Amino acid sequence: MLINDTTLRDGEQAPYVAFNTKEKLKIAKALFEAGADELEVGIPAMGKREQNDIKEILSLNLPIPVMTWNRAGVKDLESSLECGVKAVDLSIPVSDIMIEAKYNGSKSEVLKQLEKCLNLAKKEGLFVCIGGEDSSRAKLLFLKEIMELGFECGAKRFRYCDTVGIMKPRQIYENILYLTNLKLLDIEMHTHNDFGMATANAISGIEAGAFSVNTTVIGLGERAGNASFEQVLMIFAKLFGEKREINPKALQNLVKLVQNASKLKIQPNTPIVGKHIFSHESGIHVNGMIKNEKTYEAFSPKTVGLKRNFPIGKHSGSSTLEFYIKKMGFEPDSMVISAILPKIREIVTKRKRVLSTNELKKLYFEAFGGKH
Repeated sequence: MLINDTTLRDGEQAPYVAFNTKEKLKIAKALFEAGADELEVGIPAMGKREQNDIKEILSLNLPIPVMTWNRAGVKDLESSLECGVKAVDLSIPVSDIMIEAKYNGSKSEVLKQLEKCLNLAKKEGLFVCIGGEDSSRAKLLFLKEIMELGFECGAKRFRYCDTVGIMKPRQIYENILYLTNLKLLDIEMHTHNDFGMATANAISGIEAGAFSVNTTVIGLGERAGNASFEQVLMIFAKLFGEKREINPKALQNLVKLVQNASKLKIQPNTPIVGKHIFSHESGIHVNGMIKNEKTYEAFSPKTVGLKRNFPIGKHSGSSTLEFYIKKMGFEPDSMVISAILPKIREIVTKRKRVLSTNELKKLYFEAFGGKH
């Protein structure tokens, strides 16, 4: 299974986002260091500035394939060839609604344009992925026809695009199973998050036999974004058992780079990389975590460069207070702890902020009448 990351193409297409050359180079290098298998790095047809950026990325000589995105037109493909890339995605509309809007409803014209591009790409020795724009609203028999043409013309991969994010995991599974059983081209998942199911749909496609997934760091992308790089990476490593080395420093560096370059901030409860996902406040949870760190965590925070915390909040129980009192070097008094818990809950609820350890210490010793 492969991760083809498109942060530098589809990710940058997110509204209000623009990366400069320096940021693109840092992100490309960081993606490789964090575990991306392939990169999709831009759209050469946008012009000379974009082409120069792509050439700069290629000059990094990263030991992974670097791909560009193109409409299935000869001019677009020639722009990619000018950059010196060895792999391309050739995107064509495949649903009736898209073909009507872009080709006046002529499927034969779509196939004709695609065949021209495929023949040129084959002549130039390029690795070709055919991008099926709006595959999720296309007829499967038409996708089959496209894949047959691609196979005949030397393409290696078909990108199944849930362009407007309308699919459900079971539908995806059934569609991808049909396409993989054709044994024509490897299938790549390109899923959007309009209903919050981009990663789930991508993984469902993998379970049905798809070979690769398009991702973006922190799920960046058009509208609600794409399948998340960090989520897919960890799912491959932890749930599918792939031999992938997760470098926590590299992962955190990558996330920070993309956050800063995009001017977007992730929520603290974001899966895999949110700063609060290893914070346990509930008394029952803290009690379990103190006894066994695996009770309420699927993987260690160290794996992704984060830390575990036991915030002193409204839902904290005696286990949390005992934990901190012991850290202070004192033997906890259960009666005192029971007495101050209601006060802590009242304070936190009123001010909407957890207690610091110094505030806990003060409350605890005040309950002793200041004797400690």
